[in-house]
Amino acid sequence: MALFDFLKRKEDIEKAKKSEKTEKVSAAIKEQAKKEPKNLPAGRQGKRPEKTETIQVAGTKGFSFKALKSLHVSEKANNLSGQNQYVFQVDNQANKTEIKKAVQGMYKVSVLSVNLVRIPKKKRRLGRVEGFKKGYKKAIVKIKEGQKIETI
Repeated sequence: MALFDFLKRKEDIEKAKKSEKTEKVSAAIKEQAKKEPKNLPAGRQGKRPEKTETIQVAGTKGFSFKALKSLHVSEKANNLSGQNQYVFQVDNQANKTEIKKAVQGMYKVSVLSVNLVRIPKKKRRLGRVEGFKKGYKKAIVKIKEGQKIETI
């Protein structure tokens, strides 16, 4: 039917894009095969090279944007900022090294240490309805003296 021709065209465009990607990958594999020595020992033939190169996507600076959720605003966090320590709400799966890289990348400061605190979920009740207030993870980040993170 003529009504659904646009769907066929869309599929054709997607197939063309996929074939372009596979051609690029196969060309890269062929180039790497040319660089590898031909006279490998019998046990090493057909195996993957030990050292692989990582390709960095343009626009990323080597840190995780999703590690930091927000700056944690409280009275205690405000007092800690006088001691060059800042409190962030972070992703539950984030670890210290990811958080350190994210803070250094986003705020252009050097991080000395990262301490993590997991706040558990809490039981809440509204009338007869019981539920839970979400738990979260906090990171207390200590930065180099003389540097500052703009909070507001």
